Amino acid sequence: MTATQFSLIFIATLAFTTLARLWLARRHLAHIAAHRSAVPPAFREQILLSNHQKAADYTSAKTRFAMLGFLFDATLLLIFTVVGGIQWIADMAQAWFSSPLIQGGATLVAVLMLSSLLEAPFNLYRTFRIEARFGFNNMTFRLYLVDALKGLLIGTVLGLPLLFGVLWLMESMGEYWWLYVWGAWVTFNLLILFIYPTFIAPLFNKFTPLQDDAMKARIAALLSRCGFTSSGLFVMDGSKRSAHGNAYFTGFGKTKRIVFFDTLLARLSGNEIEAVLAHELGHFKHRHVMKRIAMTFAMSLLFLWVLALLMQTTWFYQGLGVTTPSTALALLLFFMVMPVFSFLLSPVLSAYSRKHEFEADAYAARQTAASDLVNALVKLYQDNAATLTPDPLYSRFYDSHPPAAVRIANLQAL
Repeated sequence: MTATQFSLIFIATLAFTTLARLWLARRHLAHIAAHRSAVPPAFREQILLSNHQKAADYTSAKTRFAMLGFLFDATLLLIFTVVGGIQWIADMAQAWFSSPLIQGGATLVAVLMLSSLLEAPFNLYRTFRIEARFGFNNMTFRLYLVDALKGLLIGTVLGLPLLFGVLWLMESMGEYWWLYVWGAWVTFNLLILFIYPTFIAPLFNKFTPLQDDAMKARIAALLSRCGFTSSGLFVMDGSKRSAHGNAYFTGFGKTKRIVFFDTLLARLSGNEIEAVLAHELGHFKHRHVMKRIAMTFAMSLLFLWVLALLMQTTWFYQGLGVTTPSTALALLLFFMVMPVFSFLLSPVLSAYSRKHEFEADAYAARQTAASDLVNALVKLYQDNAATLTPDPLYSRFYDSHPPAAVRIANLQAL
């Protein structure tokens, strides 16, 4: 293959992917608009028409804005690659630094920082216009900046050693460098799983032990029935940033903890909270987290092997606008263009995730009343303004959870 041929393949694939995303979004908008005037029959007794229409308008606003993001991302990727933006940044790094390792690291950091800065206006608009317009944003601009600075600090402290370690392994470990890099990547991710609950998450939110003794007793009984041990039950001040509610498990091994958003506890009854927790325990019981981690690690090993093959070609670099090949630029190019070529895997990964959600729902229905989980989900759909009428094809590509009507029907059957 020649560089020109690969460049044309990349541009064509990027165009196809972008147009497909726009087409799916248009389908989604049309489907929501067609069902905006009436609440689906399964939800008419619990959700008001005004709330259903709010969810339709909220989802439509986010989808339209995402369409703009698709075009921006495609344009930025073309500028970085085919137009030669990455090569230009690499040339500056080469002029400033003498060490090839530092040159490569500086190029990667510069591209990541520049991408983040260019995407910042989109994040600001999403947070302070769309989320605020529909009553979800509680974040101040000062808190937004503080979060960004904390994220930058954490990325510097944890990310830079990993980045330079990976580049060093790629340069020093010979033909099978990708195995060593994969081992370092796996180790790093497992370390993050251990330290996130107790060291990273508290930098952004306040976690306080659950104070409701009656609720604690109910949860303790549920955990005992399910054979789950946790380092504690915590309430997170999610309302500081958003009115959205949620609950999740975090951590790994002995650091596992259960976290409830304060917004969730304020909205659900005791039975409903127990049902939501039983659903999360279903993920634990079916080893979904471990399966997803294993799948992620397996895919990363495959991607690194593919990268090792591409690094030995000239058309890969030149077809993406790079005239001075290096390990750092190969790593950067590969992970920038990989989402373009893997777009059609999205429905497969989404289907795998939805399968896990059905299994967790079924487990919850065995541990608690299925009707309690149904009531909790309906409240969450309403409070989070989640559309009840997504386009089926759009949902297959993007939704990690089953559509509301399908999920509720399945629970009612259980």
